[in-house]
Order: sequence, then structure tokens, then C-alpha cells
Amino acid sequence: MDAALNGDPAEGYRGLSYWLSTLDEPLAPRPALPGDADADVVIVGAGYTGLWTAYHLARADPALRVTVLEKEIAGYGASGRNGGWCSALFPTSLTGLARRHGRDAAVAMQRALHGTVREVGQVVTAEGIDCDWADGGTVTLARTGPQLARARAAVGEARAFGFGPEHLRVLDAEEAAARCAAEGVRGGTYTPHCAAVHPAKLVRGLARAVERLGVTIHEGTPVVAIRAGSAVTASGTVRAPVVVRATEAYTSTLPGQRRTVAPVYSLMVATEPLTDETWARIGLARRETFTDLGHMIIYGQRTAGGRLAFGGRGAPYHFGSRVRQGYDREPRVFAALRRTLGRLFPVLGPDVPVTHTWGGPLGVARDWAASVGFDRASGLAWAGGYVGDGVGSSNLAGRTLADLIRGQRTELTTLPWVNHRSPRWEPEPLRWLAVNAGLRVMTGADAAESRTGRPSRRAAAFSRLLGH
Repeated sequence: MDAALNGDPAEGYRGLSYWLSTLDEPLAPRPALPGDADADVVIVGAGYTGLWTAYHLARADPALRVTVLEKEIAGYGASGRNGGWCSALFPTSLTGLARRHGRDAAVAMQRALHGTVREVGQVVTAEGIDCDWADGGTVTLARTGPQLARARAAVGEARAFGFGPEHLRVLDAEEAAARCAAEGVRGGTYTPHCAAVHPAKLVRGLARAVERLGVTIHEGTPVVAIRAGSAVTASGTVRAPVVVRATEAYTSTLPGQRRTVAPVYSLMVATEPLTDETWARIGLARRETFTDLGHMIIYGQRTAGGRLAFGGRGAPYHFGSRVRQGYDREPRVFAALRRTLGRLFPVLGPDVPVTHTWGGPLGVARDWAASVGFDRASGLAWAGGYVGDGVGSSNLAGRTLADLIRGQRTELTTLPWVNHRSPRWEPEPLRWLAVNAGLRVMTGADAAESRTGRPSRRAAAFSRLLGH
């Protein structure tokens, strides 16, 4: 196991993120699969998607034999390393969804995502999962003229699809700064549909919840092949009529799946605990999550322990969709995140007091479209491609997969992402060139907009290419 290369495996796992380092529980892997076994459903991957699927299957039908296989430990991947936003965000815009599936389908998808934030909060309460849940919503800052125009356009789009100010509203400069007093704020938007969470506490608590429901989790069990009717590991094969692939960015490591998603890295930093005086100057009094309307994504939250956890894109895509632990560490990107944080909040000083740095890959489909599906003929199911918005949408995926697998026709099984098939990524070197060119375009777009005060044409063209 990668995390165990240097000494105690549990300590290696703690070093993967600030979130995992603060867990008050042992992180030694659960027992591995001891040999061949049978199940009704076998799920590959013990992150949010796999565990939510197991949870809702076990709740709906306690007689089902559900087995989850995980190469490392529950929460090893993005589920234990992300920004801690349980949001209603989706990688495809309402306009993009309507173009592909129709207006009613787009509205239904957004409403389902709104409900998902409430659903996760209800499960957290019902299962006693202490994950620092805070219903503070999200403030999205506009710090340039083009960003302010995009804020107004986002609200205009929401209104066009029937979503009122109770879902998304424009903030003027004073209102935005009252929530998040970043430097140079000219306005922004606010939505209540997001909760700040401690993501590792959520995924580890969910793993315990599914075990209480009778689900078997085998950790330290790498799956080497997914086939109709079985998941194959080095220590045995689990035979099941339904096999669920819930591997997100790690899908690219499975045989035949190299071009299914592109693993793109997102990196984060966390400050030392800040003083009450500092927080009074920054804001985020209700633990709102925050971002801005730049092209290169940034995201942050005020943790329950008073730290500022902050992340963003910028790390390169690696040739051949390679995923390696060393790629989590990009000093250049960490330095850029510290500079960005210092520019946003000068109160932090020129040398932002960062104590933790970490990162990990997220899954990006070729058309930037998350999907969930089940082929009844083969028994193969999948979900993923969240482009970093998976804390909330993975719950919706799990509930949807549970309905699909059980043969139930519900409002969830008719949503537009169900059985959507994204095209495969181009072979190398085209994939490497395309993904990294996109990263450079978006980085350059923000700099150009700050310099000229005009929207970036290159960024607009790139967004159209993605179908946004």
C-alpha cells in the first residue's frame, strides 16, 4: 500500500490530508478479503459513492448481501482529502443540461441536488456522525468587473429556470464583504444550498454506519479486474450479479479504463488556528464556504477548529492518466495557494501561517458530465466524474444506484445523468496536451481579466468547447 511505505500504515494514512490527520480513531485497514466469496452486490471503492450506495441498498433491503472492496482504507481518496463542501453544485450548467436533455430535466436535476444537501444532513443526524456539519451556505465573490458580470449572469440563469432568491441571489459589495471580507470585493452571490463538513469524519462515520447495517467492508484489497458477475482481487474473487464501480479518479488505474476519466489534481493548504480577532476581520461567521468567480477554481472554508482550509487547481495533469502519491505534493502550487490566500486576506500577513499541505486526484469525464448508470444485462453499475463536486452528488448517486439496482422506477432514476455515457478521452499525447492546455488557458484568463478589465474570450471559447 502506498501510504504504508514509510512505517506504520495508520500514520501514513494520517499524512494524506489535514482532515485525516485530525481523526480520533485508528486508521489501520479492516481485514482484507480472505478468499473467494459470494454477494448480491459487490462495490469497488470505499469512498462516498461506494459507501452511500451500500448505505441506501442496505436500508432499502436489509436481506441484500453487500460487500465493499477497497484497496487502501475508507476515505483514502478524494473523500478524505476534499474541501469539505456538501453542495448542490454540478459540473454541467443548467443551460448545458437543458441543451442536452431539455429544460424540465435540468430543473429536476437541480432540485434533486438541492434536496441532497438536506438528505445528507438528515443522515448525519440520524446516524450520529460527528462531522462538524454547518449549514452556512456558499458565498461566491466577485473581485473584478468580469467576475461581477458572471455573478449577475449566474443569477439570471437561475431565474430563467425558475429558481428564486431563496436559492441564489446577487450580493452587493457590502453584503458580500459582510459574509467574507476578502480584499477588493465588488459583490458576488449567495446560496444556502451548501454545508461545511469535515470530509474525513463524514466518510469514516459513513463506513461505520454501513457496517451497522450489515454491509461487509474489506480494506487492503486491491481490485485488479471488474467483470460481469465478479470483482477480481489478488486474494480472491467476489462473485455477485451486480458489480458497482465507484472508483472516481482511480478508475483510470483499472484495466480498460485508462481513458474513461482524466485524473486531475487539486491541492489544499490549512492555516494554523486563527485568533477570534483575525476571524472578525475575515468573516465567515456562519462557516460559509467561499470561492470566487475566477476561471481557475479556488475554494475554502472555516473549519470547526478555527483554521482556514483553502484549495485550488493548478497542478498539472500527468501523462497517461497516471495516479501516484508523489503527485499530491507540488511545492509550486502550494506556494501559489499561499500567495492567493494572502491576497484575499491581507490580515493573514505576508507569510500566511500554513501548517498542512496536501492534495489528490479528482475524476473528469471528457464532456465534463457526471453520470450514474446500471446495465441490467451485464449487472455492471457505475457513478462518478464529479469534477470535484462529489461530496453532495455522490449521495444522490448512491440513492439513484440503489433504486436502479433494485429495479425501482423513481424520480431519481429518470434524472438526466442516469445512464449518460461520456465519450472516452483522446489517446496520449493528445489527452496530455488538451488537459494541460486547458489549465493554462484558465490561469492566463484570470490574469488577463485583472489586467484589462474585460472578459477573456479564450476562457469563453474553452467553456463552450466543454459544453457549459
